[in-house]
Amino acid sequence: MQRHLIPVWFFVGLLLAVYGVLIAASGIAELGQPAKTVLAELHAPVWWGALLAVVGGIYCVVFRPRG
Repeated sequence: MQRHLIPVWFFVGLLLAVYGVLIAASGIAELGQPAKTVLAELHAPVWWGALLAVVGGIYCVVFRPRG
């Protein structure tokens, strides 16, 4: 029986992707009732959530366990 190690970066990618989806979803839900902050019109949670999800997806693809 041969053991395969799973890189820690794969799990980092999973965490980034999950956090990105959650942050983007909260930003999308917030579009209907925007916050009363100075730069609310930029919709930062949507952009940062999407960025985290994309980076997490890249990490998951690059560091996926190979069998």
